[in-house]
Amino acid sequence: MPDSQRIAVIDLGSNTARLIVMHAMPGYCYRLEDEIREVVRLRKGLDAHGLSEEAMNRAFVTLRLFKRFCDSTHVDEVIATATSAVRDAANGRAFVERVRQELGLDLRILDGEREAYYGTIGALNDVALRNGAVVDIGGGSVQISQVTDRRYVQGWSGPLGCLALTERFICSDPITDREFKTLEQEIQRTLHEVKWLHGLSGELVALGGAIRNLARMDARRSSYPLTTLHGYSLSLTALEQLIEQLRTLPLAKRIKLPGLRSDRADIILPGALVARAVMQVMGVQSLTVSVNGLREGLFFERFWRHWEEPIIADIRGFGVLNLARIYHYQKKHANHVRFLAGRIFEQLAPLHGYGASERELLDAAALLHDIGTIVAYENHEVHSQTLIITNGLPGFTPREIALIGLLARYHRKGTPDLGECAALMLPGDELLLLRLAAILRLAEYLERGRSSAVDDVVVSWSASTLRLTLIADEYPAVEIWDTQRNALELMRRAFEREVLLDSTIAPSQIG
Repeated sequence: MPDSQRIAVIDLGSNTARLIVMHAMPGYCYRLEDEIREVVRLRKGLDAHGLSEEAMNRAFVTLRLFKRFCDSTHVDEVIATATSAVRDAANGRAFVERVRQELGLDLRILDGEREAYYGTIGALNDVALRNGAVVDIGGGSVQISQVTDRRYVQGWSGPLGCLALTERFICSDPITDREFKTLEQEIQRTLHEVKWLHGLSGELVALGGAIRNLARMDARRSSYPLTTLHGYSLSLTALEQLIEQLRTLPLAKRIKLPGLRSDRADIILPGALVARAVMQVMGVQSLTVSVNGLREGLFFERFWRHWEEPIIADIRGFGVLNLARIYHYQKKHANHVRFLAGRIFEQLAPLHGYGASERELLDAAALLHDIGTIVAYENHEVHSQTLIITNGLPGFTPREIALIGLLARYHRKGTPDLGECAALMLPGDELLLLRLAAILRLAEYLERGRSSAVDDVVVSWSASTLRLTLIADEYPAVEIWDTQRNALELMRRAFEREVLLDSTIAPSQIG
């Protein structure tokens, strides 16, 4: 197991300065340990002479606090970057030099292409995008990247950031129809320059503070049951409704909209219009939100430093494993539960009719079902569900995340119920949850002694019975006893058959 490190990434943007601290064992597991966000409006007042003195002072004070935080918390490495406001400013390099001399912080100025690249790296380690585009809507600029076979192909950067467009085109509160039309025309004109984007097929992934904020607003309006935005889908229809709301309400009322950060209320409309325009150019009806972005992309360059491209191929598999490792799962037990659940699932395929996608959900839940014990053993199944839903799982849809959480929730007791997650589900998911939960619970109790006493399970059935024959070297007394008490009834309900349990080794053979 590699040594752990604490890596800080500072992103000095046009609107916001952000610091994240990642606790990582490179190539093994990682987690977000801390995050600080401060609105600096660095681009405000930018002119031909460069950044204004007031804006630089705000940024300098924030960076000094970030540096002191990193020093006091003993961060092992600090990666610091600056983006469009600094690279566009005539005095940008002088500001960077002042930060280096006075704070000892080396700010790396990213050009538009590298900013697009790192944002895409972050997104590709969060969303299972194979072909399409990634759009990063920032304060000063927008980056659009082409993705083919999960690889960054090319990127474009343009002056369509939320703060930049607000300062150029919006003078009224709320925006006038004329300002709105002029803003739309400027966005369309600028995007016309991105020739390769027009007609590009595939999916659209979006990132950045504005996008996450729009998604939170939509989630609040629809009573979205999850606390994470991993895999959140924002439809064009929903975006249109948000745009209409944002363009008609004055700032005093926009600030009060559920899900909207008050410090973004004055600049978020242009971001929504850019997102809509990109969707229209690509001809897509929805976009997927990435919770990762530039900062995470810079981190993954360190985390996957031994690879030519810092992108995980099996994003879903590693996401599950990463979460299991973060919460110190019992590897041997979890893997044997997964094996037994998989064997039962495979043999029952003629009865349930499920395939690889459902098997993947079962596998994930089997690895994660006990992670809640890190909180407390009592009700650990509830804690497991909470940890899964709160953290999210890269590459999985909200429906899938909810189902994996529910499977963990019912892995040892209780009657499976979709509850508040029902709104995310598809027809047939209630029965799917019942059957997968029954299989997982059976596998859990067959591994009750945590000793792999049951080597395998042979499943056979008739019209009225379901027979489970346990393969073992010794009579698995503990496993049979607890399985009969706690798992057979749910199997009976799930597959509508009486369940018979026996073993190749009889009790009389003990000794």
